[in-house]
Amino acid sequence: MHRILVRRGLNRLRDLDPPTGEPMREVIRYEHDRVGDLVHVDIKKLGRIPTGGGWRLHGIGTDEARGPERTGQGTGKVGHTYLHSALDDHSRLAYTEALDDEKAVSAVAFWHRAAAFLAAHGITPIRRCLADNGACYRSGTWADALAATGTKHKRTRPYTPRTNGKVERYQGTLAREWAYVRGYASEHERRAALADFLNYYNHERPHASLGGQPPISRTIGSDYRVTFDEPPQPLDTAPQQLAFEDLV
Repeated sequence: MHRILVRRGLNRLRDLDPPTGEPMREVIRYEHDRVGDLVHVDIKKLGRIPTGGGWRLHGIGTDEARGPERTGQGTGKVGHTYLHSALDDHSRLAYTEALDDEKAVSAVAFWHRAAAFLAAHGITPIRRCLADNGACYRSGTWADALAATGTKHKRTRPYTPRTNGKVERYQGTLAREWAYVRGYASEHERRAALADFLNYYNHERPHASLGGQPPISRTIGSDYRVTFDEPPQPLDTAPQQLAFEDLV
């Protein structure tokens, strides 16, 4: 069986389309010409860090790693943190918040703050938003939020996260360079470090697809910096920017 699959070029899972099992088609890479033409959104779930640090700080199976889960308030399972992210397709400028759930009301509140963050960098209006088929993105509350910012909603193909590849890749960068880059003594400490990472990512970190320049290089430029516990304030009014070509 293996030899047959090798002859047909189907011996690696990455060569197959997960939803259909058909051979993978050629990867189509794209980039919109203007900021705000398309904003990718996504949610990534991480295990919450117990107070005192978890196994990444103390080592797997150590008494120190198990201790915080056995003593004090909230013993046992410590739950999850949900990273809500928005990324502009043209500039790769990104904004992320670590929230306690992935409910529609949280996703909508994040969307309005993300729109304010992007507007602070001259990325307005937001013409389209690409999201997966998660429950919060299928809700009427989410549809109303996009209507309020005049944004057309686009969905990815079911069970095909690579359709939203830019923000998926960004979420991987978050995990490697922020969430798991070192041991944290608490979830609060890790969340506090997120603001510094976002400022570094947007203003300093070289991006291969941008010729080694940071995302801020493709915007009008801004001195705005993310500050821990001081999220952007939602815009009082949002432009209704859908044009005829966006509706057809």
